[in-house]
Amino acid sequence: MGAMGTIRSIAVFCGSSTGRRPEYGDYARQLGAEMVRRGISLVYGGGCIGLMGIIADTVRSGGGHVTGILPEAMDVPEVRRRNVESEIIIVPGMHERKKMMYERSDAFIAMPGGIGTIEELSEIYTWRQLGYHSRNIGLLNACGYWDPFIAMLDKGTEEGFIAESVRRLLIAEGDATTLLDRLENERLESQPKIRKERNE
Repeated sequence: MGAMGTIRSIAVFCGSSTGRRPEYGDYARQLGAEMVRRGISLVYGGGCIGLMGIIADTVRSGGGHVTGILPEAMDVPEVRRRNVESEIIIVPGMHERKKMMYERSDAFIAMPGGIGTIEELSEIYTWRQLGYHSRNIGLLNACGYWDPFIAMLDKGTEEGFIAESVRRLLIAEGDATTLLDRLENERLESQPKIRKERNE
């Protein structure tokens, strides 16, 4: 990643469903439009369904670049019925998918989603804690969806399982513009639990 304010691509983790509230789709469109306005490319898990499809369609239709990374098992008509990506990469499995998403991104955002979204967020946050990368991670807290997760982090910090410096590494905002401003401009520091010879 370049200097602060030069994010070129963001990996967005979000649901392959749209959720029960239409507002979730509105947030995906707002985030996609704001990424296009800033010239930021989208990296995501591929396909046209759910919030994933909404943000991909928004970025691409706005003239932005969309890279979808899809495991072979999910390369099926239901997921691929509309071509919303500028570039689609088919990989053998989930581990390769996440690795490539991480390698191609300058920052990360989690929107509302299910177990897969929670797992992707938790893994990239863990890697940040361990010092495997130094890229910013954000939560787009649409409709307060992430409030229980944030409360769990606060509880873990209060009980001594999460360091204060690690807790501060996760940027949460309820507005796409504010979240992107913070991801582009904040430099967050934490003492890594494991020192890597090569820190990204």
